[in-house]
Amino acid sequence: MNHMEPLTPGNGRVKDARKLSRRSVRSERRLFLADGPKAVQGALGVDGCVVEVFATPAALEQYHHLLAGAGTVTLVDDRALATLSDSVTPAGVVAVCRHLDLPLDQVVRPTSRLLVICADVRDPGNAGTVIRTADAVGADGVVLAGSSVDVYNPKTVRASVGSLFHLPVALCPEPGAAVAAARQHGITVLAADAAGEVDLFDADLSGPSAWLFGNEAWGLPPELAESADARVAIPIHGRAESLNLSTAAAVCLYASAREQRASADPRHG
Repeated sequence: MNHMEPLTPGNGRVKDARKLSRRSVRSERRLFLADGPKAVQGALGVDGCVVEVFATPAALEQYHHLLAGAGTVTLVDDRALATLSDSVTPAGVVAVCRHLDLPLDQVVRPTSRLLVICADVRDPGNAGTVIRTADAVGADGVVLAGSSVDVYNPKTVRASVGSLFHLPVALCPEPGAAVAAARQHGITVLAADAAGEVDLFDADLSGPSAWLFGNEAWGLPPELAESADARVAIPIHGRAESLNLSTAAAVCLYASAREQRASADPRHG
């Protein structure tokens, strides 16, 4: 342990870590906070990711197996921990972590089978859930493009439930560049578009593909959707007007994963 007595909210190290709740500070320092046992467990599984772990005495006892791999744990009191967590009921453990994002060419690769490109996705819960779903289907990576939410937003990290630490993520200012990179490698870009001309269940999803998802409110800009190889619509059989973005992403990604696994491609185990 670093301290026998738990640190209080006024402690300098706690105050310094608390500043990472601001996107500008996260970007400047290339650090972020992983809040809760799932996120901390994911971070500890990545070499060199964790800078410091803060835990309350109760959390240290509750998660002692998990935190045994953390090396040194800094004890903080409940009030100090609450200042580091944006959760309504903090779990008592928060890690300061180094940024994980990779350059675009390390995520969109010639060998990629299934990718996700999010263009201007603003909701942190949606972004985190899409990352979690991409991880669940065995996708090769996720690109957050354009003016998408900060992947290191605490709500995004929490919604990914550890998956942020499991698969490669790239940040790309220009969605068109991510689409162009995929197409350059012969990866079919499929734009999820309610007005798409191809029905999801009629689409050939067996080859390497990158799904392109747009903003929750206004979808994909026409020029970006048109830059894809196909615009694919999820059929709505009932009276619902549409699907939530993260639900639509799950339907599309699982459809692709199922067809890819059923295909006889020797590159896919």
